[in-house]
Parts: sequence; C-alpha cells; structure tokens
Amino acid sequence: KTRALISVVLSLAAIVGYIWLRFGSLRFGLAAIACLFHDVSIALGAIAISAFLATTFFGTALLVGDFRINGAMIAAILTLLGYSLNDTIVVFDRIRENLHGRRRAEFASILNSSISQCLSRTLVTSLTTLIAVIILMIFGGEVNRDFTITLLIGILVGTYSSVFVATPVMYLGHQRAARKEGTA
Repeated sequence: KTRALISVVLSLAAIVGYIWLRFGSLRFGLAAIACLFHDVSIALGAIAISAFLATTFFGTALLVGDFRINGAMIAAILTLLGYSLNDTIVVFDRIRENLHGRRRAEFASILNSSISQCLSRTLVTSLTTLIAVIILMIFGGEVNRDFTITLLIGILVGTYSSVFVATPVMYLGHQRAARKEGTA
C-alpha cells in the first residue's frame, strides 16, 4: 500500500512537472491534476454505487453488476486517466496557442474561444470511443463488463471535465495570480 501511494504521488508530481514545462505555467499542471482527481473520484463513486444498483431492475437493465476493485478495474481507471489527461492537454494546447497569438485579449475570452475551437474534436473523439466501448460492453461478455462500464463512465466524465473542470480551475488560478500582482 505504501509503495502504491508513493507511486501515485510521484506520478502526479511528474504529470504536474511535465505540463508545467510544456505549457510554461504551474497553473496548467495544477488544473490538470484537479481534473484527474475529479475523474477518478467520479469513477470510484460509480463503482461504489454499482453495489447498490446491481440488485435493482435499473441496474440489471443497464448491465451493472456488483463490481469490485481488481486488476481490470485498475486498468480501466488508469486508461481513463490517460484518456482524460490527453483530452485536457489538447484543450490546454489550444489555450496556449491562443495566448501567444492574442496577448491583449481578456483571459476569459481566450479560454472561451479556445474551448469553442476544440469542442467539436473533443466531442467526435469521445463519441467514437463511446461507440466502441458500448459495443464491447454489450457483446464483450461478463468478463469485460466492469472494465467497460468504468470506461464508459470515465469517458463521459473525462470529456466534460477537460472543459468544465480543468479550464475553470486554471481560470481561478489566473484570477488569483492577477489579484496578487495587483496588490503587490
């Protein structure tokens, strides 16, 4: 348990460091970590709720079982982390490009236009991946069910969190830094 915790902390620090170096601001890295924390929390919460839903009609209709954390679930969570981080980096990359192009524009409008520019790409990619995961969930059998349902939830959450979690966290960090500079 201790080694696993150390590994997680070191990997999160490496992600923050990589994004900080790539985008030139610590705010990008911290916003990405907040987004990843959000995505994993929702996925783990859904796994916990599945124990209650498994015995209901609603749970049976949705092919939800009483899932437990095992190797497949860990793989699904790591996969959704990679998926979410990739989507967040795409959004951040567009923001960085727009920041260099329009220095005088207000930061909020740059964020808004950046999200608008990459929203169709994000939605098409997520929809395509969701179709594959749904087919795997339906026809993949009971063995893959916990993996595919975790991915299904993770893709849905990861898609909106890149836009509605990571970007607002970065905006709040920018506002905080601007207030600090204004009062200094």
